[in-house]
Amino acid sequence: MSERNVLGEQLQECGTDPVTGYYRTGRCIADEGDLGNHSVCTVVTAEFLEHQQRVGNDLVTPRPEWLFPGLRPGDRWCVVAVRWLQALEDGVAAPVVLACTHERALEVVPLEVLREHAVDVPDDPGTLA
Repeated sequence: MSERNVLGEQLQECGTDPVTGYYRTGRCIADEGDLGNHSVCTVVTAEFLEHQQRVGNDLVTPRPEWLFPGLRPGDRWCVVAVRWLQALEDGVAAPVVLACTHERALEVVPLEVLREHAVDVPDDPGTLA
């Protein structure tokens, strides 16, 4: 089965440095096994990371047992759609890479909203800090 993005095309790779995705494949595959729906490919910002930490979703502290290195601004990461929406409502939504965002994100966030926060990833994502 071919995974699709929110644009109805083949799902592209979100990130491999660090390796992201619920299954740590580099893609935001959000099938039935991913109960959290880690479907939104983001380029995390300092504000987004601080917000997530405040609401109990620590994306900064390394957790080797989960193959999680901890994130820095500019990293690309598959986030839970509901967490991304929460950040949006609080005014700190991270930019979204549509080609890499799984179609299951649309169960939570309308495509128009994702488009408003879409970004082409620059050669140096660290500039998004």
